Amino acid sequence: MGALTHSYPTAAHERAASAITEFFTSREETDAVLLVNSCARGKATPDSCLDMQVFVPTESVADVEREWQRFSAASEEVRGLLRAGRFSELHLDVWDGVVAPGVIEAEGFDYLEVSVGNLFVYSVPLYTSGDRFERLAAGWLPFYDDALRHERLAAARWFVLENNLARIPWFVRRDLHFQALDRFYRAFQGFLLGLHVSRRTYPLAYNKWIREQVVENLGLPELYGRLPHLFELVPFESRVLEKKAGELEELARVYLVD
Repeated sequence: MGALTHSYPTAAHERAASAITEFFTSREETDAVLLVNSCARGKATPDSCLDMQVFVPTESVADVEREWQRFSAASEEVRGLLRAGRFSELHLDVWDGVVAPGVIEAEGFDYLEVSVGNLFVYSVPLYTSGDRFERLAAGWLPFYDDALRHERLAAARWFVLENNLARIPWFVRRDLHFQALDRFYRAFQGFLLGLHVSRRTYPLAYNKWIREQVVENLGLPELYGRLPHLFELVPFESRVLEKKAGELEELARVYLVD
């Protein structure tokens, strides 16, 4: 878990975070209160949401969630956050913090790596009690085991190359350009998943902070220089997307390797 410089974009964000942390700190069931996403990384703006995760034992989740709902409904600090910016909201989950791998399949993939990254790598613990948070983190850091990595990387390669990119020429030649674009974007997100797995690094997301992740976290500025070009689709209703699919396929075969 790296040292992050967290910050709040407005006083309302900070007041809400403090009030929420105080509420959960007063409950003996609370194992951890985490600040996550933009505020945790010092990237938030007044319109950003306040994102928090709260860990409690499995058997306590329902009771603590009910108490939290009562508190938040009456909290002036929470209401103030909603007025801080046009899109500012509170996203808070009360759960047991137990992350389990899902399945990478034809319809999509689970967000195991993103979840682990945002919970245990890019979060800022505002409060912990006991060692449960550290024990949960230790099960995933610095990265998960080689057997799971091999399985997830192979599945990501299949998702990118066979399940999505291989279909794009067929869609384009049938003039199904929007369906081809949907498949291309899914392949691109799968590429980002596999890219992180191949380098034993947890991602932040697959649809934002792409430059930060590829250039800074992965140290691949030369790769990032090729990624925006993939989405220069002019003219759209042509075979240009088929060409871009070929370029993404080339990148996948080079970068998604053990």
